Amino acid sequence: MTSVDSQPDLSAAEAVLGAHVRDVMDFPKPGVVFKDITPLLSTPAAFGVVVGALADLARGLGATTIAGIEARGFLLAAPVADRVGAGIVPIRKQGKLPGRTRSEAYALEYGTAVLEIHEDAVPTGERVLIVDDVLATGGTAAAAHTLLRGCGADVVGLAVLMELTFLSGRDRTGTLDVTSIMKI
Repeated sequence: MTSVDSQPDLSAAEAVLGAHVRDVMDFPKPGVVFKDITPLLSTPAAFGVVVGALADLARGLGATTIAGIEARGFLLAAPVADRVGAGIVPIRKQGKLPGRTRSEAYALEYGTAVLEIHEDAVPTGERVLIVDDVLATGGTAAAAHTLLRGCGADVVGLAVLMELTFLSGRDRTGTLDVTSIMKI
């Protein structure tokens, strides 16, 4: 489990994030409220604050690799990895990676999907932080965790911008330590 000492103060990042996320109703399906981070991405200073908070978390956890979940997780994982001098591992939707892969099916808030990772994505014992934009039902995070552990990674946590607490996604992440900048 994550120690209190390794947790950065996320209050500044939470305030910035709250001011730079917009709700899109009925996307991608009726009844779903999509959390659009485009305003965050298009505001360099705001994006920098959020990336900085995630990088501080990664450093505190001793992460040597950052795993980004397709697609918006890629937008966060790459600059975090750059800031901490870590490698990056893409966790992709089915059929998007060449070569030998591991696959894991999971349920979404609005359907089902499959994630994949290269079989040799991380060396055994590599300290990996998973980064994504939203923790909703927890299916994506749980699948990513399973894939990384299957490669032999030491998954040190999951960091997300937003956690939709009403969907109880944290309950599906098992022993995975979850850090969310903002809870909704």
